[in-house]
Amino acid sequence: MKIAMLARNPDLYSHQRLKQAAEERGHVLDIINTLRCYMNIVSRRSQIYYNGEELPHYDAVIPRIGASVTFYGLAVLRQFEMMGVYPLNESVAIGRSRDKLRSLQILAREGIGLPVTTFAHDPKQTEEVLKLAGGAPLVIKLLEGTQGIGVVLADTDRSAKSIVEAFRGAKVNILVQEFIKESGGTDIRALVVGGKVVAAMKRTGAADDFRSNLHRGGSAQTVKISAEERSTAVRSAKAMGLNVCGVDLLRANHGPVVMEVNSSPGLEGVEKATGIDVAGQIIELLEKKAPGGKTKTKGKG
Repeated sequence: MKIAMLARNPDLYSHQRLKQAAEERGHVLDIINTLRCYMNIVSRRSQIYYNGEELPHYDAVIPRIGASVTFYGLAVLRQFEMMGVYPLNESVAIGRSRDKLRSLQILAREGIGLPVTTFAHDPKQTEEVLKLAGGAPLVIKLLEGTQGIGVVLADTDRSAKSIVEAFRGAKVNILVQEFIKESGGTDIRALVVGGKVVAAMKRTGAADDFRSNLHRGGSAQTVKISAEERSTAVRSAKAMGLNVCGVDLLRANHGPVVMEVNSSPGLEGVEKATGIDVAGQIIELLEKKAPGGKTKTKGKG
């Protein structure tokens, strides 16, 4: 197969591992800078140009679109879909997962466990929102934040009210969620590939940090997850429509709750913690799916 990867930094561990895994299985993988693509949108003949030349035909595309370029990245991915190129994850599914509010609404509709989450526009409703979320301690999140950035823990109702009012005063959209204290500053990242959990790791935050993101100094180790946790991860991926994703879970007293579904999960932490060849399993999935061209939307979403 000839595979395109949409990514801005070709040197990242995840991108190099996917390229290595593809080439080891006899495929060609080209890493294409998403922002250097430009499109000719014409009836019945979609085209993508890159560095002054029209891109050749690819059998599959792996979107590794950074959160900061989601809008343009999804436009490029839709163009690939319109050209009949099989996407590892479809543009519509990525769009769902990148919208934190929409993704939580979809998961809630499917009956998947979530922390109590509240959302409002009017800062006058702050006290009601905090009460609905169960009161302090509370986690306050920017809708556009990634990798733990824009996530604040408010220890008291007073501080929570001040933080919410400050964000809303700056015209920033936020979510307010209950704090799952019993998780002890750890979470579980379950990697789902083709409807199966292929690897899982437990992430522990740095000292005095309730966030467990590896980018923020957290550590990772392999973990055995329960049947309920495995089912929750698989159902979450299916609800989003993602073939490959990382599902972040917390172990609450009433069962697993989903914090986020990541459509471009990093591979370094989970591969090094578990020793599992996740990149190889992703390429194997493309081998099974791409020849049939089983894209649901073909850029129509």
